[in-house]
Formats: sequence, structure tokens, C-alpha cells
Amino acid sequence: MKKILAVLLAVFMVFAVCACTDNTVENNNGEVVDNDVQNTPDDTADDDKIVMATNAYFQPYEYYEGDKIVGIDAEIAAAIAEKLGKTLEISDMQFDSIITAVQEGSVDFGMAGMTVNEERLESVDFTISYANGVQAIIVKEGSPIETVDDLYEEGVSYNVGVQLGTTGDTYSTDDFGDERVRRYSNGNEAVLALLGDSIDCVIIDNEPAKALVAANEGLKILETAYADEDYAICVAKGNTELLDQLNAAIVELTADGTIDTIIGKYIQ
Repeated sequence: MKKILAVLLAVFMVFAVCACTDNTVENNNGEVVDNDVQNTPDDTADDDKIVMATNAYFQPYEYYEGDKIVGIDAEIAAAIAEKLGKTLEISDMQFDSIITAVQEGSVDFGMAGMTVNEERLESVDFTISYANGVQAIIVKEGSPIETVDDLYEEGVSYNVGVQLGTTGDTYSTDDFGDERVRRYSNGNEAVLALLGDSIDCVIIDNEPAKALVAANEGLKILETAYADEDYAICVAKGNTELLDQLNAAIVELTADGTIDTIIGKYIQ
């Protein structure tokens, strides 16, 4: 009888231990805590950080120096973050993924030489403008395309290279039709296609166009611009708190000359 009682007691202790440990885990400090109330890093919001989505192949607005993303947008975003009392984190991604990331909340805002247009306004909200841009046309030296009007000439079908998801993509598709537009992940790829005679020209923002032409012999920018536009920051639709904070920061940084100083460092 004593042996039977001892066995039953042992079994009872095993079940008791299992019952006590079902909802417990050991945390990183070696402490046992209730799994139902444990906070993991994913559950804890970092209120001191603000995350910007960009595409870091858009010199001089955003590009890499070593493993660091620098440029006009990077510096302005850092100045805005400082105004908000936060640390800036930059997430590099494909340009056409930025709005989705903002919508889903994996980042706080998007800033990548982004122009406000009706299509984008259906998905996100935009701040006031912080800079102006020009859509330029890059061609090879000796190209028969000498002005913007040549692209519209009847009887020709010049193929146009653009960065996927940009306003250059949108405008040229509207103007020349989808069959004449070739889309690339970034401006570098488009320029390589131009040099390889796969396309006849590249439409891209003027400042990145200057950098691309300077880095590749045999190219030039047409004197006539393709389009003028304003750059702004996008946030999730309805996020009025962040939108108001960003707008206030842009106003202050414009008034005290910070934004002009930053742009002047990169654009002469």
C-alpha cells in the first residue's frame, strides 16, 4: 500500500508541475514569467523612433555613402525627427513599395523625392511641399531626340525608360502609351538600358539625371524639361496627428533656412 501511495503521489506531482508550467516561459534574463502577459520586442512600441521609407538610389536626394544613406531627404528627415524629439531610422526599399509600407504601418512615413498626384492621394496623405523637382530627359549624344516635342512626333515610336512607380512612369505612360514605356527598378538600370540601345531615352528627376550623366560618358540632358513638380512626404491616410507634426516641422525648418541650407549642400 505504501508503494502504491508513493507512485500515485509522484504522478500527482508530475501533473502539478506540468500544469504550473503550461503558461510560463523563461525570459532573456533567465526569469520565469507568465507567457500570457509577457511583452516581446514586437509587442513594445518604440516611441523614441520614427521610421522613414525611401529608395536610396536617387542621388542627391537619397543615396549610399558606404553603408549609410545620405542626401537631401535623409538630412531633412533627420532635422524633422529632431524637431519631434525622435531618432530617425531609414528603411531602404523599392520605390513602388513605399506607399504600401506606409499604408500597412511598417514605416511611419515615405520620403523619396515623391511628387503629389491624384493617384497617390487615393492611397496616402501628403504634407506641404519641402522642395521642387523637374522631370528631365536623358538621351545619348547624337540622339535624334533633341527636344521634348520630338517624343510626340507622329510616325515615331521612341521607347522611354523610367523608374517603376515614379511620376515619370505615370506621365510617360499617359503621354506615350504603355507599349512605349520600359520600367526599371532604379535610374541606374534605366541608363544602362539606354547605353545598350534597348531604349531611346530616360525620363527621371533632374538632379538624379545630372548625377547619372556625370557618371556615364556619352549621355546628355535635354535643355527642355519634361515636367515640373513639388516633392512632399507621405503618411498613412487619416494619420492627421503625424501629418500635422510633419507640416509644422517643415514650416519651421523652411522659416529658419535649414531646408535651403541642406538643399544648397547638394544642389549648386
